[in-house]
Amino acid sequence: MDEGILFTIGFTKKSAESFFTMLERSGIRAIIDVRLQNTSHLAGFTKKEDLIFFLNRIIKCEYMHRPEWAPTAALLDAYKKKEIAWGDYASQFDQLLQERFARKDFSIQALDRTCLLCSEVTADCCHRRLVAEWLQRQLPGLVVQHL
Repeated sequence: MDEGILFTIGFTKKSAESFFTMLERSGIRAIIDVRLQNTSHLAGFTKKEDLIFFLNRIIKCEYMHRPEWAPTAALLDAYKKKEIAWGDYASQFDQLLQERFARKDFSIQALDRTCLLCSEVTADCCHRRLVAEWLQRQLPGLVVQHL
């Protein structure tokens, strides 16, 4: 059976030094940005163009933006406004992933040593964890590690 490792990381409350050191030490080969919006000034050093520059210079890794791995704006907004609880949000997001990717083949080789990026400090209540777990169900040999 094939095995691979998929990392996740959030940038909030991390210095650039801490963030890039964690990525470098993990040996990632690519960042998959799963944020809906990645150009806001609030993103700091992870604003899309800056992040691409830093990843290339510091770690020599690839950058991909995959907003299709993010919740819809409406779903995210409902959760942030506490109109729906985490469990409902997670269930609806899982259904959304299933609808979007039901016929798509993913491979462990393509995801091995990649890292899902979002803003949340921890993966506990972040959609990057839900994406990682969904991918893990599709690819049983995939190991997830949250940085």
